[in-house]
Formats: sequence, structure tokens, C-alpha cells
Amino acid sequence: MKKQILTLILSVLPTFAFAAGGAHIDSAPINISDMESVKRGAKHFVNYCFSCHEASYMRFNRIARDTGMTDAEVREELIFTTNEKGVPTKVGSLMKVAMTEEYARNAFGGPVPDLTLTARSRGADWIYTYLRSFYIDPYRPTGMNNLLFPDVSMPHVLSSLQGMQKAVYKTETRQGVEVEYVDHLELAQAGSMTAEEYDAFVADLVNFMVYLGEPVQNERRSLGIKVLIFLAIFFVLAYMLKKEYWKDVH
Repeated sequence: MKKQILTLILSVLPTFAFAAGGAHIDSAPINISDMESVKRGAKHFVNYCFSCHEASYMRFNRIARDTGMTDAEVREELIFTTNEKGVPTKVGSLMKVAMTEEYARNAFGGPVPDLTLTARSRGADWIYTYLRSFYIDPYRPTGMNNLLFPDVSMPHVLSSLQGMQKAVYKTETRQGVEVEYVDHLELAQAGSMTAEEYDAFVADLVNFMVYLGEPVQNERRSLGIKVLIFLAIFFVLAYMLKKEYWKDVH
């Protein structure tokens, strides 16, 4: 229990440090009703995230059902893994990876987190900003650092798309002490996408991760509206019935 509490505290410390530094978290242009965006995000996820991060509470065929993909499309566009015998992963399988915890500790210094519920725990805006905040840092093992999550172990896997950013520092005097901090990031080496294209790419990826956290939210919202309409009609009928019953009393 103590280990779980410590893990939770350590996981939120980077967010507190970011806020304390006065940095800005951008608003993610999320639209969970846009299933085409969710479908694109699913493809981005399996191409760039799924080799390390699993989404072990989600099945491929659930994504297919919600986004309108056929089993053949799922096999062609989302499934690139096999079992130890070389048999392709089944469409009904959970989205798990072959990376072991031991390998992850040796490669990254710790276990790689499951991303199924990350959008619910961190928030869509946090993920959107995080994926756009990597910058060159020669003192880090990966050569990259992150403005939102300082000293993160994860390499910038999207650098070929976004390009390489560098930090522009600024110095201020605070309580008589000169403090140097990152003022903003600017592009040092172009990637294969423009800034607008990369932002759209990340938005689709984050949209899919929001969907991962609660696949039924569209149905829940639709049902909620129907329930509210029913309660409104029922209230009117109940009020009229109450007046009918009590008219002789009043």
C-alpha cells in the first residue's frame, strides 16, 4: 500500500513542478464523437506507442466495432504482432505488448506504463502538451528532455514527424537570486510534418487515448440526454397528477 501511495505521489510531482514554474498547458482539440479522428488516432497509437506501451484493457475488435472498421482492416492496419509461434494476434485479443518488465527496467529504468487510463488520470490537455514539449538536452541519456515532464525516460518517438526543438532560456532575478528557466521552445531541425500537421496528428492520437479511457462515453452522453428528457416529461405528469389529487384539499 505504501509503495502504491509513493508511486502516485511521484507520478504527479512533475505536473506540480510544471505548474509551479508558470508554464502553460495547451488545450487539446478533442472531439470524442469524431470516430474518424479516433480511427486515425488508433493507427498512430499502434505505429508509434504500441511497441512499448500496452492498452491492456482494450480489445482490437472493440475499436473495430466503435469506429466501423472490418476485421480485415484491423488485421491490416492495427495488428502487427504475433505470438511465440509466429501466429498473428487475434482480432479479439487485448492490446498487450511482448516487452517484459525486466527489459523495460534495463532499457528505461522502470516499467513502461499502460496507457489505457492515462487520459483519465492525466487529462487530454496534459498529454497533448507533453507530446509537443520535447526538446534537445545533451545531458539526458536519450538526448531529449521534456518541458512538461522534466527528466522523463521516454525518448521522443515522434521526432521524425515534429522535428527537433531547442529550449530558449531566460534569466530573471527572484528574491535577489538569478534564476534561469526555459522561456519557450523553437524548432531547430524540421521534421516531416509542419507544425499544424503535427498538432493535428497529436490531436488524433490524444482523441484515441480519451476514447481508450472510456469507450462508452458517447453512448453514456446520449443515454443521459434521453434520461433527462424522460425526467422532465415525468415531472410535468407527476405535477399535474399531484394537483388533481390535492385540488379538493386546497
